Amino acid sequence: MTRTLRTLTVPLDGESAPEGLPPYLVRDDVLCWTRREAGLVGFGEAARFTATGPERFLEADIWWRHLVIEADITDHVECPGTGPVAFGSFAFSKASDHESRLIVPEIVVGVRDGRAWLTQITADDAELTEAGAFAALKGWLESAPAAAVGPPADGGATTDLAAAVVNPDAATLKTGSLSEEDWMDAVTAGVAEIRAGKLEKLVLARDIVATVPEGVNAAEVLRQLAGRYRECWTYGVDGLVGATPEMLIQVEGRTAQARVLAGTLDRRDAVGEAGLPLDYAERVLAGSEKQRHEHEIAIQSLTTQLAPFSEAMNAHDEPFILELPNVWHLASDVKAELTEVEGHVPTCLALINALHPTAAVCGTPTQVAGALIRKLEHLDRGPYAGPVGWLDAAGNGEWGIALRGAVIESPTTVRLYAGCGIVEGSQPEAELAETWAKFRPMLESLGISN
Repeated sequence: MTRTLRTLTVPLDGESAPEGLPPYLVRDDVLCWTRREAGLVGFGEAARFTATGPERFLEADIWWRHLVIEADITDHVECPGTGPVAFGSFAFSKASDHESRLIVPEIVVGVRDGRAWLTQITADDAELTEAGAFAALKGWLESAPAAAVGPPADGGATTDLAAAVVNPDAATLKTGSLSEEDWMDAVTAGVAEIRAGKLEKLVLARDIVATVPEGVNAAEVLRQLAGRYRECWTYGVDGLVGATPEMLIQVEGRTAQARVLAGTLDRRDAVGEAGLPLDYAERVLAGSEKQRHEHEIAIQSLTTQLAPFSEAMNAHDEPFILELPNVWHLASDVKAELTEVEGHVPTCLALINALHPTAAVCGTPTQVAGALIRKLEHLDRGPYAGPVGWLDAAGNGEWGIALRGAVIESPTTVRLYAGCGIVEGSQPEAELAETWAKFRPMLESLGISN
């Protein structure tokens, strides 16, 4: 049984975090949620919850609410992300053996809207003081191993695994659960099911395994991702690392927001094209019936599931082009004002329980797509494409979808995941190439050029 938590939150002066959170990404065991210079970084572990199965979100919600109701909270900053905070990662599938988790750190550094703060969290009876909190943070930072921060790698993409090596002695890649040929056969089978009218959309994922003999530096991976993919949310929870461009749900007070992506174009496809690259992206993505159809399915999936919790909702009439270093996406932002359900505003985890999995990562209809994923992928996605993020005692939180990421499985091996939305017009070779474009952020951050 978890003991009562005690927390103290105090301001950090501007000089303590002049460059935001990236300079705090110094430990391989850091808990991380950053975008641009803002977000949260956590050190240590004051409490942990784990669960598997279909009730994992609701069980985590009950555990967290009981924990914070009983907590002794002193908060001198009072904004989203202050007070007790838990970082979380949840399995994609209710049938997965992978444990979903909430982790409450001992120390949290937060930056938001030019404000910075420090929270110390403990389950013992020691007195919490500002001086003690700063000393604890200093201790965590000074215990971080020294790591050289090198220049960003010039990553790439290829469908030739034999060529996907920086240096034969440095790093190698191998296929995961399915070979490229078998995965393309799975895409073909999925398209056949769609054409037979069994479903509208299917999302198929694949994995590859990187071996890095000199060792995987998780802190360096996070720094690389945070620096390159500033429009994404860089996350790190218990060996799960990545930079997702997709926000499943963000809650602040009674306002909920989401960013939905569906429709992808590799930026390398624009090489040699006349005109501005963004013009090319708008023409190819926004002008593609296949891409727009895939995007509309994803938007409808999220708004339909969010509607029962909302008293008002709006979404972009037309998707916009989200420009990332590796790809362009069709994107839409959704905003909703939450309504009371059974006498209270729904929590982040209650919303996630209703929203996950969306058509953007599963397909539609959900049950049909989920069954077909299990049949065709031959892969336990684990936390890939599951919710990842944080929540606080006031009900605020940010939960992305764990995309563009990987699981560090050992000191020298990393399993990378990427997936594609399959619709009637999908071509297996093009979908395979898209997975390589989506692997690129993690490959770059590992220093692997391919």
